[in-house]
Formats: sequence, structure tokens, C-alpha cells
Amino acid sequence: MTPRSRLWWIAALLCASTLLNYADRLAFSVVSVEVRREFALKESDYGQIVTLFLAAYAVMYAVSGYLVDRLGAKRGFGVFMAAWSLAQMAHGFALGKWSLAACRIGLGLAEPAAWPAAAKAVKEWFAPARRGLGMGIFNAGTSLGSAVAQPLVSILALRYGWRFAFIVTGGMGFIWLAAWMLIYYTPAQPAPDSKAAPAPRSSWWAIFKQPGCYGLTLARFFTDPVIYFVIFWLPEYLRKERGFDLAMVGKYAWVPFAFGGAGYVFGGWLSGWLMDRGWSTGRARKFAMACGAAFLPGAMLAPLVPEPWMAIGATCFLTFGHALWVANLQTLPTDLFRDSELGTASGFTGAGGAIGGMIANLATGYAVMQFSYTPLFLLAGLLHPLSAVLVYRFLPEREFARAAGLIRNP
Repeated sequence: MTPRSRLWWIAALLCASTLLNYADRLAFSVVSVEVRREFALKESDYGQIVTLFLAAYAVMYAVSGYLVDRLGAKRGFGVFMAAWSLAQMAHGFALGKWSLAACRIGLGLAEPAAWPAAAKAVKEWFAPARRGLGMGIFNAGTSLGSAVAQPLVSILALRYGWRFAFIVTGGMGFIWLAAWMLIYYTPAQPAPDSKAAPAPRSSWWAIFKQPGCYGLTLARFFTDPVIYFVIFWLPEYLRKERGFDLAMVGKYAWVPFAFGGAGYVFGGWLSGWLMDRGWSTGRARKFAMACGAAFLPGAMLAPLVPEPWMAIGATCFLTFGHALWVANLQTLPTDLFRDSELGTASGFTGAGGAIGGMIANLATGYAVMQFSYTPLFLLAGLLHPLSAVLVYRFLPEREFARAAGLIRNP
């Protein structure tokens, strides 16, 4: 296998990893009505279980980034893939609310490591102008997994029961794990200058207080909840407000995620295309993110239009725009941090997104029970444009120039 062909095999495995990651986490929302019926759970119980998942996810995001920096991309990804696959399979043996919550916590503790591990793998294998594309391919798996989960989990649940759906989706992770351990290796890096003093290992606080870390953490705090809303609540919205049954959710709810998958690849390609034409790294990444943010206001129409297909179409604006945004936001740490800091920085930014998602999920459960989905779609349409202002404020061009002086790109 040549290095070039191996690179694209690795890209395919990175995409497949997030496909499995999101298929595993989304399976619960697809069968939530059946699970709530069997265990006599209310919508508030469902919201609490999702919140526990996000709480575990937030805590472990920062910790897993640190661990991935120590284990490396290959071993770190392998360990956490095995852990979340086992947690997913355990859902099939849940006995009630709290055992189900324990499975969700286990899943939340293991899944976030995929992002810092992928960031390290992309930096190791992709040239700087192609890292946006690499992260875009990786993140496209989130939309593919969300799209695949809808019909796959629905079919398995209708034919064999919801428990079997969790066992099958969890077991698929071990097939991926075998391929990853066989194909991935860390490529040789350029030899360091023997006269130069080795860079000191940075503390957690020294990494976090850099604008590239706390600025992106804030951006993800405000914008990650938008996609979590779609992942965890779109099936519930379609069933409660639009009259869908489980079969209809499986047939139609994948469409917004398909648009998201296209957006991830396009967003990553766009910033690289601009860099090839002379744009600076920071300008290209931020412009692509601003383009994505411009799509989000279209989502505000979802609860207002008369037909279900129109609501799904409005949600496509959300998923496509968010994908352009994330493909570049999650690439920015590879531009701003050294290899020894990358996993930790990515972990902090992801933890910010998970904390935002946890808080927003609690508010979502309350809003759905007391009011409607309309204010939620309104906020979903506004948060990205507002967060784009934060990114431009905290990451001016001089921040990229400073980082370029510290990082030697392979």
C-alpha cells in the first residue's frame, strides 16, 4: 500500500468512525418512544437521560484529549472505540431508567475521544491546505451516521425489537477497530533541529488561556447545541408535531443529515481551495465558517411552514450550514497548536460544546413541555451568526501568524 493510497484508506476509516459514533448515539432518539413506553418514562425522563450523556461527554472530552496526546492517534482511537462499542451494546440489556442512564453515561465517557484523535491523525497525514478536507471527511461521518441510523435502527427495531438494534450498532465498532489497527501507523516526522531547545510541555491552563483555545471553546459552547438539538430532538419533533410514526421517521428523517454530510466535505474543500489561491489560513477558515453561518437563519422557518416536507427542508439549511462551520472550526486547532498540545486543545473546545449542549438540552425539555418547538428553532437560526462575530474577534490574523512561528508543519 502506497502512502497516498493509505492516506485515503485512513480518511475512509475516519469517516466510518464518526458514522458509527453518531449511529450509536442517535439510536436512542430513534427508538425513544418505544423505550419510554416500555419503561414508563416521561419526556422529562428522556431529557434527563440525554443530559447525563452530555454531562459525561463534556467531562471526558477534555480528559480524552489529554489521554490521546499521551497514547497517540492509533492506540487512543482504538481504546475508546472499543469502550463506546461495548457501552452501546449494553443498552440492549437495560432494565429501566437508571440502568439505561448508566449505559448512556458509559457511551458519553468514551465517544468524545474520536475528535481529538481524528485531529491528530489529520495533522499527521494531511498537508496544511488539505486538513480542512480531512476534517470535513471525518465529520461527514456524523451526518452519514445520523442518516444511516434512522432507517437502520427503525428496521431492526420493527423486526427484532429495540434492544437488538443497540447490539447490532455497537458490534459494528469492533469491525472498524480491526481495520484501524491493521492500516494506521504514525508517519515519520521531519527531524528536529539538533541545535534548537525542545519545546516545553505546556500545562492545561497554558493551553486553555490561548485565544485559539478559549475562543473556539466559546464558539462551540454556543453552536454545538444546535446540532445536538437536531440529533436528539428531531425524531421527537416529527412524531409529536408532524404526526410521523417510527416507520416514517426512518424513511424521511435522514434527509437533513445527508445535506450535512455534503456540507462537511464542501466546507473542508472550500477553505483549502481558497488557500491554494493565496488566501491566508485564518482568512480562508473564517470565511468558510461565515458562509456556513449564513445558512442557519433558514432553520427558523421549520415550525412555521404548513407541510412536514417543508419543515424537513428548512432543517436542511441548519445541517448544511452547521457542517460548513464545523469542518473549519474543528480544523483550526491543527493550525494553532503544536502536536503535543493538539489533543488537549481539541478536547477543551469539544468540552465547551458538550457543556453548551447539556444546558441547552435541559432547556429544550422544559420548552417542549411548557411551550413549543418554535423558540428552539428561532435560537438555532441565530446562534451561528452571533458566534461568527466571536471567532473574528478572538482569532485575528496576528494569532495565526503567532502560531505559525511556533509550529513546524510536516
